[in-house]
Amino acid sequence: MTDTLPMPISAPLTPAQRSQVLNLVRRAARAEIMPRFRALSADQIDQKSGPQDLVTEADRASEAMIARGLVQMFPNAFIVGEEDAAKNPDIIAKIAEAEMAFTIDPVDGTWNYAHGLTQFGVILSVTRFGVPVFGLLYDPVMDDAIVADEVGPAQMLQPRRAPRTLNASVGGELTDLQGYANLYMLPENKRAAMAASLPTFQRALSLRCACHEFRMLAQGHVDFVLSAGLTPWDHAAGALIAKRAGCHVAMTDGSDYRADRRDGALLAAANMATWNRLRDHWSFLND
Repeated sequence: MTDTLPMPISAPLTPAQRSQVLNLVRRAARAEIMPRFRALSADQIDQKSGPQDLVTEADRASEAMIARGLVQMFPNAFIVGEEDAAKNPDIIAKIAEAEMAFTIDPVDGTWNYAHGLTQFGVILSVTRFGVPVFGLLYDPVMDDAIVADEVGPAQMLQPRRAPRTLNASVGGELTDLQGYANLYMLPENKRAAMAASLPTFQRALSLRCACHEFRMLAQGHVDFVLSAGLTPWDHAAGALIAKRAGCHVAMTDGSDYRADRRDGALLAAANMATWNRLRDHWSFLND
């Protein structure tokens, strides 16, 4: 049984606007991301906070292209891109004040992308006063997307195929679960306890890419995603899409997730019963 999903009055984007946004992301991937994949030189890859936190020429160019297109389509919207926020971190707090804000992660999984791995994607969300109301998880390699808004179900959109509605897994007992938990994104004083907790599960990994982790969750291929080091461009879209696929999504302290939230850990799980088991298993996260 899945959680009951609230049904608001109207969608944040019209069907035509959704198509325009997806086409914009697709064009940016074709023009700026895929031509550089496995073709980057050393001087096209930079570090931000350290060697695990990379930015490439593709990140900057695709974010600029997507942001320009969104401004043309939604001139009154507030636009927050990951690379812009890296230079102006104070803009994240303004998401809570914006009636319509877009967040952009132009190449989620940049470490993978820069090292030639295919687990990367483009993440885009729309928020309303900090609450996610539309999410898009795009795979440039396969040219498909998972989307959802606060009205309808999560759907897989593939070229030349009908949209397919997605549903979360049935969840289960801890020993039967598979999912994603990146312990290195947790505070250092929580990592040992997290590492000790992982053998309980059937499988617990990290793809180093929130886009593909939430895509797997929404398709029912895994049972949970635990996220820390929260950023709106990494987690707002996935949190909404997981919810619309039937997952229970909340901070581990039980509070609602918001796109302007930076502290704490976000837990998305197949259903409330599974979420509660995981929350209890990871009670040390709230100490």
